Amino acid sequence: MAVDTQDIQNYSERLSHVEQYVREHINEPLNREVLAAVAGFSVPHFHRIFTNHMGENISDYVRRVRLERAGRKLRMGAVNITEVALAAGYDTHAAFGKAFKQQYGFSPSEFRQLGCSAATQILKKG
Repeated sequence: MAVDTQDIQNYSERLSHVEQYVREHINEPLNREVLAAVAGFSVPHFHRIFTNHMGENISDYVRRVRLERAGRKLRMGAVNITEVALAAGYDTHAAFGKAFKQQYGFSPSEFRQLGCSAATQILKKG
């Protein structure tokens, strides 16, 4: 079944709406069912379209957005890494540290020691 240009544009607009929704509701539970409803797709169709369009599945996308926000907090001088970890949706400092290091190649403590411009460049690459 071929997808025409109008469908692709419609999908892009719907997925842009999902991206915006994720950023505006990042502190809330963001599961596939909620986000599929935001896009107006069934869950399986949403998963397929999102993954194909974005190059990552929705849970990886939400995780990445939360880690980016955490990185910005650390770059701006957040002192308590545990608070940053909890705000990013991690139950423990250790789980957050592992995910952060996997994403950016630095532990949160190491990242916090970087200069602002170096940290900003790392966040852009991540």
